[in-house]
Amino acid sequence: MILPVQRWNDLTDVPSGFGPSVVTIGNFDGVHRGHVSVLTRMCADARAVGARAVAVTFSPHPLQVHRPESAPPLLTGDEDRLELLAETGLDAVLLLPYSLDFARQTPEEFVQRYLVDGLHARTVVVGRDVRFGWQNSGDLSTMVALGERHGFEVEVIEDVAPTQAADPGSAEDHAADPLRRRWSSTWTRELLEAGDVVGAARVLGRPHRVRGTVVHGDARGRELGFPTANLGGDLAGMVPADGVYAGWLRRVLRADGTPVGAGEPDTVLPAAVSIGTNPTFDGVERRVEAYVLDRDDLDLYDEQVVVELVERLRPTLRFDSVDALLERMHEDVERVRVVLAGATTV
Repeated sequence: MILPVQRWNDLTDVPSGFGPSVVTIGNFDGVHRGHVSVLTRMCADARAVGARAVAVTFSPHPLQVHRPESAPPLLTGDEDRLELLAETGLDAVLLLPYSLDFARQTPEEFVQRYLVDGLHARTVVVGRDVRFGWQNSGDLSTMVALGERHGFEVEVIEDVAPTQAADPGSAEDHAADPLRRRWSSTWTRELLEAGDVVGAARVLGRPHRVRGTVVHGDARGRELGFPTANLGGDLAGMVPADGVYAGWLRRVLRADGTPVGAGEPDTVLPAAVSIGTNPTFDGVERRVEAYVLDRDDLDLYDEQVVVELVERLRPTLRFDSVDALLERMHEDVERVRVVLAGATTV
């Protein structure tokens, strides 16, 4: 059973007397298998010594503040990142607003304020390449020295790579990647850019997801007999390469903002997902649209939904006629049925 995770956006949200804690720091974009492995182990270690397990992370991503022109697309928005972090067993997540003012803290100021005074850390878990504080001037040796000064231990974690012993399903990964590339957000982005959502799921440990609000489109899908839920411009989560995908549509929030309960009907629905500009109709706007199989009675407008992508069926194509498009759409839907019949729901 996953207990409720406390979410804080400032140290003033931390309950008085909280701690001692085991703390790790990171961006955790995608919350991939490497992150999950480390966080799960950290949670177990914290339980063993009667401490609380806490992840400190940031929003927006620091690269979006320092180098917005070259910052990579984020795999997950804040809501999905927090949800996925909670599933690892953490007691709390401290999501700190990141800004240039925040970045001006010295390494010691950051450690003193957040780790020592705020979270009463007894152990800080970091990677060997950890960087923190003004101009990333703090590194592993800095953290160790500060730990000695302030009374906390520093646990160093190594990069996590696929291993057959840890993951029996990874033999294919080894064959395709003899260098045993570590699980990473960068690797996941490369796979999504190629439309390889199956490969991305191996790295993530689950299907990749995109979250958005359903908005009104041009109703062309309904006219063709395939009404689609069009995700609006507030998309959270990296949109993969154009194409047609098999996936699941999960309803999250109703139009009035109330949550959709996990046990309610029509919560998780099989879907054919189209990503692209709809070139057959000379479209120019890139869209994410989901056709819920065999349903034309759903009113999802203004609802927040999550689309999880299971497999890419084909690239986006331009058809010479509407009839040719319709024929292919029927074929796509049947292929989606086959793919999802062997897939696990979200």
